[in-house]
Amino acid sequence: MTFLALDVGNTRLKWAYYEAPVKGARLLAHGAVFLENIDKLAEQEFKNLPPPDYILGCVVAGDAIKGRVAEQMEQWDAVPRWVVSTAQECGVSNGYEHPTRLGTDRWVAMIGARHRLLARGLQKPCVVVMVGTAVTVEALDGQGNFLGGIILPGHGIMLRALESGTAGLHVPTGNVIDFPTNTSDALTSGGTFAIAGAVQRMVDNLTRHCGEAPVCMMTGGAGWKMAPSMTGHFELVDSLIFDGLLEIASQRFVAA
Repeated sequence: MTFLALDVGNTRLKWAYYEAPVKGARLLAHGAVFLENIDKLAEQEFKNLPPPDYILGCVVAGDAIKGRVAEQMEQWDAVPRWVVSTAQECGVSNGYEHPTRLGTDRWVAMIGARHRLLARGLQKPCVVVMVGTAVTVEALDGQGNFLGGIILPGHGIMLRALESGTAGLHVPTGNVIDFPTNTSDALTSGGTFAIAGAVQRMVDNLTRHCGEAPVCMMTGGAGWKMAPSMTGHFELVDSLIFDGLLEIASQRFVAA
């Protein structure tokens, strides 16, 4: 019962092929492509991939992209299914004002984070950070209730906004340092500190709300860039969305 998990973001499609649709299943293959190249998946990335028995994905890039991705899997019998955020799934309760409007990547990442903690015997609050085209910061309490989250621009969007709105800021990316003394370092450090500060504010909010410090997890394509600049300890988990998809798949395809 092989399983193909798909994470279709705003910039890239990431995929992981597992031995079975259950948490802890062995990873057999994985890859990533930029969205402009998804029409070549069938003849390149998926060409030598054995037909999966089950396919489940989350997509934030819109219906048009989802349709193009589905076309690349028409040679297989398995029909791709797509996660929709709901009021409750896999023991996580969705406190969003309109649960179905919560980004599916955010929802799936929280499910992945919650079950990583449960696998360690922990029922603790958790802050889940995804660093990509945009940055999201979610708050889960110790009972698995999603309390709310924030969204802010990622590094690239911040820099493009400054370049388009300010004369003379078309400069190369600099380094993150405590006291920048050139424009490149000032821009890079400013964006990094803005994200780090927003995350720390959510950590403080959740600590105050729950009465204990949360476990903090970070994922996303640019997570490794942010991790060294965080104030507190963060677990860098590249597979957080895939962890969530495996958990959901185990409930939908196996438990059923």
